[in-house]
Amino acid sequence: MTTVKLRNIGPKSAAWLRQVGLRSHEDLAAIGTVEAFMRVKRAGFKPTLNLLYAIEGALLDCHWQEIPDERRAELISAAEAAIALLPPPRYRPAASPCTTTMIASEPTNIAGLHDSDGAGLDFDTGIEDGNESGSGDDRN
Repeated sequence: MTTVKLRNIGPKSAAWLRQVGLRSHEDLAAIGTVEAFMRVKRAGFKPTLNLLYAIEGALLDCHWQEIPDERRAELISAAEAAIALLPPPRYRPAASPCTTTMIASEPTNIAGLHDSDGAGLDFDTGIEDGNESGSGDDRN
C-alpha cells in the first residue's frame, strides 16, 4: 500500500484499496477481509474472489493459494451475504432469466433443415431450393 507492500496485493488492488481509504495492514486488520472487499465493491469497482483471497492472504501473511478450502468457503458465503444486501445498480434493470422463443411460420425440421415435404429451405428468403420462377410459392 503506501509504506509497505503487502503480500498478494498487486498495483491495481492496492489502488482500489487506497481509494476506499485502506492504506495499511492495520487498516485492513481493523475492518477484516470481507468488509475490505465490500468497500471496494461498493465503490463501483468489480473485484473478483481473487481479491477476497488476496486480502485474506495479506492479513495472514501467506500466499492466497495457501488459504484452506474451509476458510475460502466461509469468505465466499460471507461475501455473498453482504453482496445480497447491496441495492440494485442504478439505471440498469435487475437481472432476470432470459428465454428465447422461436416461431416458425411453417413446420420445419431444424435438424435436417427441410420442411414437412422434404424440400430444402433457404433461411434468408424462405424460398424452396427448386423454385426458380421467383413469382411465389408453387405449393398447393
